[in-house]
Amino acid sequence: MKLKQRVVLLAILLVIFIFTKVFLIDNLDTSAANREDQRAFHRMMAGLRVELVSKLDHTLQSPWEIAAQWVVPREVYPEETPELGAIMHAMATKKIIKADVGYKGTQLKALLILEGGQKVVFKPKRYNRDYVVEGEPYAGYDRHNAEVAAFHLDRILGFRRAPLVVGRFVNLRTEIKPVATEQLLSTFLTIEPACADGDTMEGSVTLWLPDVWPLQKHRHPWGRTYREGKLARWEYDESYCDAVKKTSPYDSGPRLLDIIDTAVFDYLIGNADRHHYESFQDDEGASMLILLDNAKSFGNPSLDERSILAPLYQCCIIRVSTWNRLNSLKNGVLKSALKSAMAHDPISPVLSDPHLDAVDQRLLSVLATVKQCTDQFGMDAVLVEDRMPLSHL
Repeated sequence: MKLKQRVVLLAILLVIFIFTKVFLIDNLDTSAANREDQRAFHRMMAGLRVELVSKLDHTLQSPWEIAAQWVVPREVYPEETPELGAIMHAMATKKIIKADVGYKGTQLKALLILEGGQKVVFKPKRYNRDYVVEGEPYAGYDRHNAEVAAFHLDRILGFRRAPLVVGRFVNLRTEIKPVATEQLLSTFLTIEPACADGDTMEGSVTLWLPDVWPLQKHRHPWGRTYREGKLARWEYDESYCDAVKKTSPYDSGPRLLDIIDTAVFDYLIGNADRHHYESFQDDEGASMLILLDNAKSFGNPSLDERSILAPLYQCCIIRVSTWNRLNSLKNGVLKSALKSAMAHDPISPVLSDPHLDAVDQRLLSVLATVKQCTDQFGMDAVLVEDRMPLSHL
């Protein structure tokens, strides 16, 4: 064989070797990631049921201190939370030392200070479990039980971006009135007693995020106009995602993939009202999208508002870890997991069976939407590997 032919042959063999090596390494990395996702799923399922217990035996810290230390830029709480039951028990039972009107917003709520100085937001019961909210997908009052269910779905999906929420019964006469501000007495307590059972009111309690993590509010790029006859750009421009990708903070970092995750989350719970969202301040796009204010969810189990998924089907990208978790939850696993996670909440049953069935059916729609994307663009273009190291030190 001539020298020139040998050189060509060696070059071809070298190219084949390099491509084979890259392909094998890529597949090994993907397989390792998939195996870790599967292990994470099994860990989540094993720790799903949270029993509310009164003591923290292994630490002298208060439940509020532990919850505050959990918060990092990409998570509100870590994957393993042995103290979660004690923290939620404290949220549901600790003495209320002050009660004031809630933070800004259109829905009625109360800001409570619990023993130990912890702030929580109390949202009262407005509907019975089987009540169906008719009209627009964002219609109706806040649903307190939706906050509880959304928190547990956040756990199940492995996002860990929703503040802790638990159900609570409060006595208006003995727990609220003695410590209420005049403003609360003149508003909340004159309107809400109709929703109470005698002196007792059912509601949800959301743990306030630590003050050392101030929030920054953003307009959601897929927000609605809320004006009849006026469409937002994303509602008529199928190339809208291309424009979003050129805009900070969606042009780099994890924020756009957080938007996609949030679209999946909101579609599963039926929340079409996320016109704004919060992240931590001065994050330069690196902070998580925090899943706050989920009470406009679980209104109508028969309504599947597909437009909530617009970020997913217009951008056609999704995290590999999210995709793996969604696939692990099909065939009735999601409904069973959600029901199990909420079983020990003080206001259980949190959701009616039609809402649990609806979550399972919506999951199939999410999976079908991703498949449409992969059929059109291929798996490599749609499934994005984006795993960020998280520290709770």
